[in-house]
Amino acid sequence: MDQDRWNHVDAYFEAQLIPADPTLEAALAASSKAGLPDIQVTASQGKLLHLLALAVGAQRILEIGTLGGYSTIWLARALAAGGKLTTLEIDARHAAVARENCRRAGLAAQIEVVEGAALDSLARLGTQRAEPFDLIFIDADKPNIPGYMAAALALAHVGTLIIVDNVVRKGKVVEDLSDASVHGVRQMTEWVAREPRLSATTIQTVGAKGYDGFLLARVQATGEMTRTTGSR
Repeated sequence: MDQDRWNHVDAYFEAQLIPADPTLEAALAASSKAGLPDIQVTASQGKLLHLLALAVGAQRILEIGTLGGYSTIWLARALAAGGKLTTLEIDARHAAVARENCRRAGLAAQIEVVEGAALDSLARLGTQRAEPFDLIFIDADKPNIPGYMAAALALAHVGTLIIVDNVVRKGKVVEDLSDASVHGVRQMTEWVAREPRLSATTIQTVGAKGYDGFLLARVQATGEMTRTTGSR
């Protein structure tokens, strides 16, 4: 591993492809000042989320794990006209910082920050028969990630993209099977592999956040299905 080189490469491409953005920089500064952990996506990763949301013409986005709202802003800026983003955050302090960052970005009307345990919030959305989401970004605690993925599928429609961050975990996903986060990622991945309604892949990444990766899944069908053989 060569973290200095990864940082330098990230900095080069971001300087070329992602213009300076005072609003996003202010969101990062406010999160740091409030003492939030420095675990948000990078600018390159935020831009990827933005482009994916644009590619599917997302009008309804669900984010599981808000932190300070940095990725939230990237995603919300890609919403189609009249679109709405719902983001779930367990920590009230994080949620307060995120709300202020979204307000400063001029996106308060498009973003709803929901406080509370995500599994509880997801259950309420299911009970309320919320309109399906076009894109779902899961970036929260990994031990609960199997439940988040199952709930995401229940809140999706055919064509929905589901993105799960931090699944490689510096390679620990195949090394440290005693780790609760690794166990959650593997359980989720193996469930996806058996789920005929999803077609998925993973991409390993290196960059300013080190060695990690994400899972990308497309919803192929909804409703109850039985596993069939054949190509995924």
